Amino acid sequence: MDLSISEEVAQGVYSNLAILSHSENEFFVDFASLSPGIPKAIVRSRVIMTPVNAKRLLRALQDNVSKYEEQFGVISETSNNQMPPFMSGGGLA
Repeated sequence: MDLSISEEVAQGVYSNLAILSHSENEFFVDFASLSPGIPKAIVRSRVIMTPVNAKRLLRALQDNVSKYEEQFGVISETSNNQMPPFMSGGGLA
């Protein structure tokens, strides 16, 4: 696949928190950053996708995490952070 990416987008956006929600027709993933001492997370990017593409993303992430862990070892999910890195918001009203 031929892919074009602008320099600005190629820089990426740092996120240490993702909030997931969905409606009947879309999945929403808000990528945010939460800094120590600041009570409010700032959403840096929102990705909206169809349910089919959300499921494809899930499979692709599972595959890549497995490959990563084969190469570098198991990723520990323990953390000293009080805020979970991913939050499921469930369905949207």
